[in-house]
Amino acid sequence: MGERTTSLEGVRRANLGEVLRLVHHEGPRSRAMLTAETGLNRSTVSDLVTALTGAGLVEERDPDPTRRVGRPSPIVAPREDVVAIAVNPEVDALEVGAVALGGRVGERVREEARGVVDVDDVVAAVARIVRSWRAGALRGARIVGIGVAVPGLVRAADGMVRLAPHLEWRETDISGRLGAATGLPVAVGNDASLAARAERLFGAARDHGDIVYLNGGASGIGGGVIMRGMTMGGADGYAGEWGQSRPSVPHAADRRVPHGVLEDEVNRARLLAVAGLDAVDDETLARALATSDDPAVEAEIERQRRVLAATLANAINVLNPSVIVLGGFLATLHERDPSGLLGAVRAQALAAPAERVEIRAAALGADRLLIGAAEAAFEPLLADPLA
Repeated sequence: MGERTTSLEGVRRANLGEVLRLVHHEGPRSRAMLTAETGLNRSTVSDLVTALTGAGLVEERDPDPTRRVGRPSPIVAPREDVVAIAVNPEVDALEVGAVALGGRVGERVREEARGVVDVDDVVAAVARIVRSWRAGALRGARIVGIGVAVPGLVRAADGMVRLAPHLEWRETDISGRLGAATGLPVAVGNDASLAARAERLFGAARDHGDIVYLNGGASGIGGGVIMRGMTMGGADGYAGEWGQSRPSVPHAADRRVPHGVLEDEVNRARLLAVAGLDAVDDETLARALATSDDPAVEAEIERQRRVLAATLANAINVLNPSVIVLGGFLATLHERDPSGLLGAVRAQALAAPAERVEIRAAALGADRLLIGAAEAAFEPLLADPLA
C-alpha cells in the first residue's frame, strides 16, 4: 500500500509540474486548454490548478468575455510575484535581473566593469542588489533561487566553473559562495547554452526542435545545440564552444590572427574599435554600426560576415539544424543583410542539409542570457512545484 501511495504521489507531482511548466512556457491558458494539452481529465486538472493556486504559483483570471460558445473556462496564469534572480558576469559589465514565472524580465541592474572580474566582487554585488530588491521592488515576492550564466566552461554535475578565461576564473565555485551570501539555491551554466534554451522556449526558435545557437559577447563566442528538443551538453556539459573552433577563412586577406580561433576573427572588440567606441551594450553598438558611413566599418563587418558564414556552413553539414539563431553582436552582423548571409552560408554547405535551414537573430535581445539563467533557477520548482 505504501509503495502504491508513493507512486500515486509521484504521478501527482509530475502532473503538477507539467501544468506549471505549460503556463510558464506557453503563457496563460484556460482549464479546458490544459485538459486538452495534458490529456488528463477535467477533475484532475481542476485539482492540480487548485493545488498550484494554493501554493501561490498560479492565479486564475476571469475567462475571455468574447468567448460565447460553451461554458467559459477560467484562465490560469503564472504568478508574477514568483521570481528567479538571473546573473550574467562579463568582462565589461555585471547584469542582474529579476525574472518572473512566464519569462518576463522585471527589475534589472547593469554595473560596468573594467579589467579582471573578481568572483568575490560579483558575489558581493549580487548579494547587495538582492538585499535592495527584497527591501523594495521585490518586497513580498517569492524568490525561488539564482541562476548564473557564465561565459566559460561549467561542469554540469556540480556547476563548477572550470574555466572562464576572459573573466580569469579557474576552478571557481561561484555557486557555493553566492548561496552562502544570499541564502538562496544557485544554479550555474554556460551563458550561451542557457541562452539557446531561452530562445527555444520563448524566442526565435520556439517552433523548432533542431537548433544551433551562437552567442557573441564581450568574452567571445559561445553556443548551444538542441536536437529533437533536447539540449546537447556533451559528456560533462562543455559542448558548444564554437568560439574555440578553427575557422575556415576562404580569403587569406581576411585572417587577422595566424592560427587563431573563430572568436579571434569574428570579434566584438574589433567592431568597437573600428566604430571608435569604448565598452557599450549591444544595442548601442548595433545602432552605431547601422548609422556609420565609414568604409572601414563596412569592410570590417563584411570581413566578419564572411568568416562567420564558413563556420555556419560547417555547423549545417555536421548537425543539420532547421534553424540557426545568432545572439549578441552576431545578431547585428546577421541583420546587416539577412538574405545575403543565408546565401553565403548555403553556397558553402551541402545542398541537402542547407535547403530548409533558416538563420534568425535572437528574438529576446538583451534579455536572452537573463531569461536563460532564470530558467536554470526555475527548473527545480518546475520539476516538483510543492517540494
